[in-house]
Amino acid sequence: MVRIALTGLVVSIVVLWVALATALYLARPRNGAGVDLMGSVPKVARLVWSLAHDRSLPRTVRWRLWFAFAYCVQPINLIPDFIPVIGFVDNIVILTWALRSTVNRAGNDTVIRNWTGTHDELASLYRILHINPTSP
Repeated sequence: MVRIALTGLVVSIVVLWVALATALYLARPRNGAGVDLMGSVPKVARLVWSLAHDRSLPRTVRWRLWFAFAYCVQPINLIPDFIPVIGFVDNIVILTWALRSTVNRAGNDTVIRNWTGTHDELASLYRILHINPTSP
C-alpha cells in the first residue's frame, strides 16, 4: 500500500511538472527572450514553498499556500491524478487560486522577493494564471 502511494506521488509530481512546463511553454514571450521554461516549473514549486514559509504574510494566506502545496503533491484528490489530462486540472486550479490570492492579498513585491527565476519567467507565470501584478 505504501509503495502504491509513493509511486502515485512520484507520478503525480512528474505529470504536474510536465503540465506546468507545457503551459509555461505556450505562454512564453513571443520575442524569443530565451526563457528557460522547463526550469520554471520547479521554481513555481519553490515559490509556493517559500511563500508558505514567509512569516511576513498573513496566516490565512500561508494556510492557503500550504493547502495548495499539499493538494498538489498527493495523488488522490477531487479528480484523481491518474486520469489523463483532466486529473491535473484540479491541481492547477488550486495552485492558481492560492497564487492569485497571495498576489492580491500580499502584493506583487512579496512574490518577487520569493521568486528565484527571471522576470520573464514570472511574467509568463502571471500570464498563464491571469494575474495582474499591478492589482492591489
